[in-house]
Amino acid sequence: RHYRSDVSKVVIDSFRSKIIRGKLTGQTAPITIVEGTSFLYVRHKNIYLCGATRRNPNPALILEYLFQKLRILKSYLGDDFNDETLKGHFTLIYELFDETMDYGYPQNCAVDVLKLYINQGDVKQSTNAANTGTALTSQITGAIDWRRDGLRYRSNEVYIDVQETISLMISTSGNILQSEILGKVMMKAQLSGMPECKFGLNDKLIMEKEGGAASAATASAQSKGGKGVGVDIDDCTFHRCVRLGKFDAERTITFIPPDGEFELMRYRVTSPSQPFRILANISEEGKTKLTVNLKVSADFPDDKKAHSVVIRVPMPPTAASASVVVSKGRAKYEPGERALVWRLNSFQGGSEVTLDGRIELLPATREKPWVRPPIAMEFQIPMHSGSGVQVRFLKVYEKSSYQTSRWVKYLTKAGEYQMRI
Repeated sequence: RHYRSDVSKVVIDSFRSKIIRGKLTGQTAPITIVEGTSFLYVRHKNIYLCGATRRNPNPALILEYLFQKLRILKSYLGDDFNDETLKGHFTLIYELFDETMDYGYPQNCAVDVLKLYINQGDVKQSTNAANTGTALTSQITGAIDWRRDGLRYRSNEVYIDVQETISLMISTSGNILQSEILGKVMMKAQLSGMPECKFGLNDKLIMEKEGGAASAATASAQSKGGKGVGVDIDDCTFHRCVRLGKFDAERTITFIPPDGEFELMRYRVTSPSQPFRILANISEEGKTKLTVNLKVSADFPDDKKAHSVVIRVPMPPTAASASVVVSKGRAKYEPGERALVWRLNSFQGGSEVTLDGRIELLPATREKPWVRPPIAMEFQIPMHSGSGVQVRFLKVYEKSSYQTSRWVKYLTKAGEYQMRI
């Protein structure tokens, strides 16, 4: 099936003659390049399911699609289908290709949903009342293939983890050159039945859309200098259980959750956030000594505490030994990392720590200017949202109207958190 015109049939014939007839498929990885075209393939008996492209897509995506396609064909044609079976079901094969891919982009690969539209092949499609009722139920629930019916829990609970990674580059003068926060919302659902959940973050666009009391509350909180209100989320992606149509129309995150743990969404925020401020003064005293003065202050609420804090101050290749005094934690020169490594088990919000060091340098035979790498920092701040993103609500709707316990945790950690020196 040709979705685009960039791959010719001649190249496909070359793959068949060079790879399949040459019996090279079992000797190398299932990815090869023939005449400038990349071929990715999986094998079922004597049949090869192959994807061909002249671009640079994600190979894992193509291989996953091929495996899903193989699973779909087995559900329609049986586990032992062969080339003769395919020849007898060309119409079915083309329908499946059209439903599962559009212009080279994978679409719906859920067998339960495909059965609602494509009823050919050996798939059991009885017309009795019981099966008709099942089909109608499937249509009403939207054919939820990620959650099975009949789930029951003694206590219905939802655990939400908001995890953020801050990447920051600070100039020598203290200005922010680059800032990006990548976040994800992990959810663990232990809910009975087939509940529908409505989830809300303090996304500025959503809150402006809602208007009314929410907007008034936002304005009031902002006037008081509150954080975590009306955050500009630049882009986001969702788990496939989220109803994108409702999100586009109403900006509400509505979904029927899978059972257990899953990743509900990912988002990106580019507004500057600097939980730690670093003031560094590194100066060379002649050719044999180097002085380091460092002050790090925590710019987050004092009821929060950072853990596993590590600060790496790069040293010249000629560094031999170091004498270091710190106000908290432990610091020493580690030759293997060519850095002065400062470790703190905990760092209270609103506090500051200092480091004063004197490094002995060996005389160099060849004088080479020291290219100063940036200071790097690692940390984890539990129950703190670096971007200000907060969970506003999680509503669970189910026909039995049971009570649900909700638990929310936040974690902010460092990605590439660096300062130039």
